[in-house]
Amino acid sequence: QVQLVESGGGSVQAGGSLRLSCVVSGYTSSRYCMGWFRQAPGKEREWVAYIVTDGRTNDADSVKGRFTISKDNAKNTLYLQMSRLKPEDTAVYSCEANLRAGFCVTGRSFYPDWGQGTQVTVSS
Repeated sequence: QVQLVESGGGSVQAGGSLRLSCVVSGYTSSRYCMGWFRQAPGKEREWVAYIVTDGRTNDADSVKGRFTISKDNAKNTLYLQMSRLKPEDTAVYSCEANLRAGFCVTGRSFYPDWGQGTQVTVSS
């Protein structure tokens, strides 16, 4: 059974940094697409970034240049390094995965597995 467990959320002042982690277990596939989504109160869930098996990444314009997605294959852990945080980055962040695909898309329906989420709060 696939499990994704996030950690690393918290409260930070604007301009600060946080690193989110997501430990992924229960899969044996050598191909994957893993990503981060976020949802702020009263807003739609928003794609943030993804990473493909070959290491290619992509991220949303709203976080480009500030957030970096990466994966440590030895630890089966997905990361989201967030820098220069803004109050509008406040949301519940969740890691999501498609552990059969060798490519990624930004639509959430593409990701059948996801974690419980971790809260990120950025104060001004």
